Amino acid sequence: MDLAAPARGVSDSLEPDGPVTEPLPVVQEGPRDRAGAASSSDAANGAEVAPELRRAVARYLDHLVVERGLAANTVSAYRRDLARYLEHLTASAAHVRVPRDITADHVRAFVRSIREGDAAHPALSARSSARVLAAVRGAHAFWVTESSVDTDVASRVSPPMPPQRLPKAIGVTEVENLLAAPDPDTPAGLRARAFLELLYATGARISEAVALDVDDLAGLHDEDLALIRVTGKGAKQRLVPVGSFAVAALDRYLVRARPELARHGRGSPAVFLNARGTRISRQTAWNMVKDAARTIHQEERITPHTLRHSFATHLLEGGADLRVVQELLGHASLATTQIYTRVSVESLLEVYATSHPRAR
Repeated sequence: MDLAAPARGVSDSLEPDGPVTEPLPVVQEGPRDRAGAASSSDAANGAEVAPELRRAVARYLDHLVVERGLAANTVSAYRRDLARYLEHLTASAAHVRVPRDITADHVRAFVRSIREGDAAHPALSARSSARVLAAVRGAHAFWVTESSVDTDVASRVSPPMPPQRLPKAIGVTEVENLLAAPDPDTPAGLRARAFLELLYATGARISEAVALDVDDLAGLHDEDLALIRVTGKGAKQRLVPVGSFAVAALDRYLVRARPELARHGRGSPAVFLNARGTRISRQTAWNMVKDAARTIHQEERITPHTLRHSFATHLLEGGADLRVVQELLGHASLATTQIYTRVSVESLLEVYATSHPRAR
């Protein structure tokens, strides 16, 4: 079968994709602290980021877009993280003018600085700091491949170890209550019901569901198995089966609600439209989930990712093979999917502890 994103209120239009190599910031140089790092917010003398450092980061960002095909949101996050890295180097180590000048101690000092925070930046958690360090390590590894440096000094720096958080899934009954919450007599309610059903039926990420086009639903009514095409991280596409409940909800939305919403726009290919006939934003999608959760008094427990977690957990509890779940979720690594096995085992142990007469 040939089967060919993201605040409620003022604007639901997608965030435009800016140039990858947008200018990096001018920062200030100030006194160094005991760790050899000072934040740009403490600076007194104006000091621009060294031109060669700018160019080196720009080349890496171009590489992420052109050669690796990373999503725009991912590249934007890397750009912000690396801009902060250059700010730190400029403020704390004025002698660093080219990538070859950077040492592992500079990278360690940067990690310490983002963990501690400053007047301009809040302290980052271990998980967020590890994500920022991943951007820095990626840049250094790239500079080795292009011969800008001889040694990958960032590879010697270990990321902070975040506490492992298990995904929070909800029970089947709670999922059913959530899916039934939207008002089926309004276009907005039909859209919300279809969106929620789709999230739980496919395990799609919120950004993946928002990005769906009508053409991606070409296999929705295949006789053998209903399929949709989902575009995940790195523009990788996968085919995901859709259950009959989600198919019915999508049909109701496509027939009864989407034409009315589309009437106000200019022929958007998006599946899920806002009141102006354009693609819904991720914030609007988030609000649809939170509104439904509020209706069943579960707004503190349920997020859009809760349905993805529940999708994976319920499949594994039903006996699904781990590698099948990996493919359905679009995980590049099986290790990412394996965390759901711990959730299922913990549920099993809880049931055993409360049910077996000699478990206590």
